Amino acid sequence: MIGYTFFDLINDIFEEVKKPLSEKEIWEYAVKQRLDKKVNSKGKTPWKTIAARIYVDIRDNSNSQYVKVGKRPTRFYLKKYFNKENRQILEQKLEKVEKESENIRGRFKERDLHPLLVKFVNEDLHFKAYSRTIYHEISSKGKKGKNEWLHPDIVSVYFPFQDFDNLTTEVQRALSVNSIKIYSFEMKIKIGFSNLRQYYFQAVSNSSWANEGYLVCLDLEDDSDFANELQRLNNAFGIGLIRLNHEDISQSEIVLPAKEKNELDWTTIDRLIEENHDFERFFKDITEDFKIGKVKSKYDEVKKDDKMIGYIQEKGIEI
Repeated sequence: MIGYTFFDLINDIFEEVKKPLSEKEIWEYAVKQRLDKKVNSKGKTPWKTIAARIYVDIRDNSNSQYVKVGKRPTRFYLKKYFNKENRQILEQKLEKVEKESENIRGRFKERDLHPLLVKFVNEDLHFKAYSRTIYHEISSKGKKGKNEWLHPDIVSVYFPFQDFDNLTTEVQRALSVNSIKIYSFEMKIKIGFSNLRQYYFQAVSNSSWANEGYLVCLDLEDDSDFANELQRLNNAFGIGLIRLNHEDISQSEIVLPAKEKNELDWTTIDRLIEENHDFERFFKDITEDFKIGKVKSKYDEVKKDDKMIGYIQEKGIEI
């Protein structure tokens, strides 16, 4: 006997809500209705399973009961409820929802997200790093376009003496073994299909010099085709992706890991040091701290949990 399937869940949700939904919205409704228990899904991302089921059905079945609606993000609906008469009304409603979301995000700026990333990379075990915001405004002025996409938003450093014994660090220094890691980050509020290539190659341009470079966002489009394109770019160019969680910084996620480089691009570093005082100060501080085996320099503040909550509320950071 065939049990309760993902298609049963999808259809039950559509019959209940009577409106187009993204794969994640379908799953969220299913959890509220406790239908998630009926499919007995053991995967970590069941909404991706939902998307895959619908995409394959639309692709392979000429009589598919589903239809794609909208693009940011892609939503799905039952074809029987999606006729010419209501198509325009539905798309206008979706456009209104998307504009309202953009207006909410417009209340805060990209730089307001920097403290969230600073806290995450300091406390996350992959990084354990200290960060510095790079203010583009203080860079040397040159020919128009000369420094475009040159500066990252944030740079971070991991010091080996945090994990190694003093003797081990001294031996590394004596043998000219460099266990310091430098990370570079490009910050955005939302990443979707409409801006993916621009943002990704901006990160390629200004972060590929580091041991690891990342594109960082608060809001990431929830769409399977979009996720596949992100994966393709990551495979080709190696820039990772981090999604910040403003409700719980510790739950921020490295969606795609960066490809680690053993050697830094010193030509680019030299140019950045020449062009920007923040970047120059960052490398001076790294040198001084490594010499004494302690973090004594002043990096960006890592806010305590209670202070971070107040900061997020003050800035109106939400998605």
